[in-house]
Amino acid sequence: MLSPSDKKLEKLDPFYRPSVSKQKTSAEIISEARNALRTVRTQRPFTPHEDQRKLFGPASSRTPENRPSSSFSLHASSFESPESRPISGARLSPLELKPKAPTSPTTEEESCLSFPKPPVDPAKIRRISSARARLFRAASQGTLLPDRAPPPAESKKTMKSKETVMMGDSVKINGNYLSALNASGCIQSHPLQLTYDRDFEKIKEQDMFKGTTSLSSHLRSGGDQGRRLARASSCPSRSDLSQLETTAVSKADSQGKDEEKEVDEVFWNTRIVPILHELEKEENIETICAACTQLHRALEEGNMLGNKFKRRSILLKTLYKLVDVGSDLLSLKLAKIILALKVSRKNLLNVCKLIFKISRNEKNDSLIQNDNVLESLLEILSNEDLQANTEAFLYCMGAIKFISGNPRFLNEMINQGAVEILMNLIKQINESTKKCGVCLPNSGHLLVQVTATLRNLADSPLVRSKLLSISALPEFCTVMEQCVGDKDICTNIARIFSKLTSYHDCCTALANDSRCYALFLNLINKHQKKQDLVIRIVFILGNLTAKNNQAREQFFKQKGSIQTLLSLFQAFYELDVNSTKWADGGEVQAKPQRQPSGVEDILIKLTRVLANMAIHPRIGPVLVAEPQVVGLLLTTLEYKSIDDCEELVINAIATINNLSYYQVKNSIIHDKKLYIAELLLKLLVTNNMQGILEAVRVFGNLSQHRDICDFIVQKNVHKFMIALLDAKHQDICFSACGVLLNLTVDKDKRVILKDDGGIKKLVDCLKDFGPTDWQLACLICKTLWNFSENITNASSCFGDEETNTLLVLLSSFLDEDLALDGSSDPDLRNYHKLHWETEFKPVAEQLLNRIQRHHTFLEPLQVPPL
Repeated sequence: MLSPSDKKLEKLDPFYRPSVSKQKTSAEIISEARNALRTVRTQRPFTPHEDQRKLFGPASSRTPENRPSSSFSLHASSFESPESRPISGARLSPLELKPKAPTSPTTEEESCLSFPKPPVDPAKIRRISSARARLFRAASQGTLLPDRAPPPAESKKTMKSKETVMMGDSVKINGNYLSALNASGCIQSHPLQLTYDRDFEKIKEQDMFKGTTSLSSHLRSGGDQGRRLARASSCPSRSDLSQLETTAVSKADSQGKDEEKEVDEVFWNTRIVPILHELEKEENIETICAACTQLHRALEEGNMLGNKFKRRSILLKTLYKLVDVGSDLLSLKLAKIILALKVSRKNLLNVCKLIFKISRNEKNDSLIQNDNVLESLLEILSNEDLQANTEAFLYCMGAIKFISGNPRFLNEMINQGAVEILMNLIKQINESTKKCGVCLPNSGHLLVQVTATLRNLADSPLVRSKLLSISALPEFCTVMEQCVGDKDICTNIARIFSKLTSYHDCCTALANDSRCYALFLNLINKHQKKQDLVIRIVFILGNLTAKNNQAREQFFKQKGSIQTLLSLFQAFYELDVNSTKWADGGEVQAKPQRQPSGVEDILIKLTRVLANMAIHPRIGPVLVAEPQVVGLLLTTLEYKSIDDCEELVINAIATINNLSYYQVKNSIIHDKKLYIAELLLKLLVTNNMQGILEAVRVFGNLSQHRDICDFIVQKNVHKFMIALLDAKHQDICFSACGVLLNLTVDKDKRVILKDDGGIKKLVDCLKDFGPTDWQLACLICKTLWNFSENITNASSCFGDEETNTLLVLLSSFLDEDLALDGSSDPDLRNYHKLHWETEFKPVAEQLLNRIQRHHTFLEPLQVPPL
């Protein structure tokens, strides 16, 4: 006679998924995620390697006439004449000097300005003219360098002397240049810069100015207003005036800044001049390159780098001439020195173009790395003004982009702060674009290079960490918002996000930026025909919705989110269908070649997003009631075989599986469940194990309906499920056992477990997987419990061998010390213990008690080998 507790156990309902909602334990949530709702994985879209290095690749949306060129010629003549003094940012008002015909002077001052008197002493005139003639002859020979370095003593004496020194057509007095006197004694207008000493009184004391009242008074009158440039000419031309005004601005600007560094004459003549002579010989490339290296070191040693030292113009003129040699190795060394001399404007642009041109050849990467040119390029981006040098920045970034594709530069770029520098550049452009209200073409071209470089670097874990630490992802979103119409920029950033969101921390950071969901939908709608952009946006959405319920909800709340996905699905489905057929003579025949993988890949990514969205408990019921959603999935299974496109078919079945979990009244899956079961039969007879597994999982959900159970028995699908128990694959055994469990709910169908040795195979699965998979062990015990509901004798129910095996297995598995002894990892042990306590133990205890009550022990039990 059974005890009250035993009678209570006998009346327990069969084990299957309960239809009423209740508070779920952690184990139940994990279990449901395994056998019902699952995210879908897919590969990141493939980006082909570009054969040629160009500013804008072949996939660029920019037309050749609307983008800067990647090919150009560059010569020494491309560089501007070296400036002896730096140009500051300040500007003075132009001097109001207008040429006019000579008239009778009305005042003494006007007379002096128009017709300055010659010096009183004729000897001084002869002295100046003689010096001028000598320097004219030296200049005509094409060099300003001395033939040999003067002795140190003579050099020092020359530096300390207050005597007048002539240079070209200029008179140098106390370090300042004045235009030479003409034959009549008047000061002659000349393009060379006319300057004056800081201490005006020292100039006035020079003998040569005695009697030149007009010049003295003019200099003195301008001293209080920034020391205006002294001008005097018998008949000044318009070009002379313009050039003098420019010179005046440059001089006045530089006066407010640091004075130019005085050059140590001894160091210059003994260390620098001999190297410059070597460079002018141009004997062979190796010698010139060695001289350039020596020159750079000497300039650094003498503190002559930068733009505030005398003789800089001589250096630059010599270096520019060597550009025409045409050697990439030499050009890199020249470029590094020129950049160290802090050139600006056109010369900065040309030197950036020079490095860009060299970097286009991948074989030059080693040269760039050996000379550490990357450091010079990054300094340009850090120190130069973006607005004034946008084109120079463009070619500078182009060169950096090229070398960033070489893994050998990765650590060097990270260590030199390239990530931070590039992100700061993006912030500057964002701020500038915000003021203008639109993404300007020049900044757009530059952003293409910056984002392409960061795309190359984004694979590095260290770069990902840096991007997160400086909040780079919101800046990328801002760029996409401001340049939403620029497909090239958006594609590059989408590629960056594709890489970053493949990792949980980056995915979480982007998901927390609520702007991104509307932004991605806008991009899909605006660039629907741009497959390379659309596929990455959809891939990113799949990453965001894979493990984040909040992301699923945020995306779902965006207006038109699901409809946008469905419209995109419909468009590419039609494109895929049309690409698989071709017309010939009015007949439609199968296309001999396989359809484009790009179209299929977008469909794969779209089904993944739908599968992930269906996991949300409030979104899933909405999707399963949407005819277009289910219709597109079923259509995919109709026209695609798993041999045609395995991933697309598997993703479609996985999405149907997630939707079939929801038992709602208006479920389209419920209405079409028999048709779905028919489609799944095709997969069960394939050789694709992943496809079989997905189909069995869907049968696991659908078999909760009685008509599907009848279908399974009629089509002998249950025999296939029993055969799968021999697969020795835990997930396949788990899914097949789930179908058998649902079949045993119906008393009329329990007998099928004895077909093809079903009981023995269940017991073998328990023995093989029990200690490592308590969820599967629980499922097996539930199936055996349902099967043995009306048991009178255990041996006649299960068989003698199976009954003895069950008694031993259940007894040992219910011993906590024995059951959980195999796990050394504390976390893994806790995981197994959770499932063992909450799932396996309650069912196994009931089953063991039932077997023990209905079993007659005729012989000692032997423990089967585990």
